[in-house]
Amino acid sequence: MKQEQIIHYLPYQKPFLFVDELTEISKNGVTGNYTYTESEFFYKGHFKGNPITPGVILTETMAQIGVVCLGIYLLKNEISEEKKPQIALTSNQIDFFLPVFPNEKVQVISEKEYFRFNKLKCVVKMFNEKNELVCRGTISGMLIAK
Repeated sequence: MKQEQIIHYLPYQKPFLFVDELTEISKNGVTGNYTYTESEFFYKGHFKGNPITPGVILTETMAQIGVVCLGIYLLKNEISEEKKPQIALTSNQIDFFLPVFPNEKVQVISEKEYFRFNKLKCVVKMFNEKNELVCRGTISGMLIAK
């Protein structure tokens, strides 16, 4: 399954799609990126005059790239236009180290910890364009094709 197909099957659309491209994907992990443009909806009210990307949005970006995209890849033989992926995030634990500002591009690297009984758990890391660690943690979700 190609990256464009994986992004096509994501159950999100703008303004809540936080995946620009996937640069690597295998049964063991995924790498992708997203650029937060200054026109993102959440900057209008998050720290007036000094907008930064909310932690919940950083977590969502890591979940979309690191768990949902990887899950779609892992379910590639079950997914079709008739049987779309269904996703529910079940848990996350994220530590934050640096802020992300408007017009910053981030890279998410996810490594599969396990995928069994339709539960996917991944170790995820986000880096800024200077290759500095922005945040890291674990995210789990349930995935099925239905």
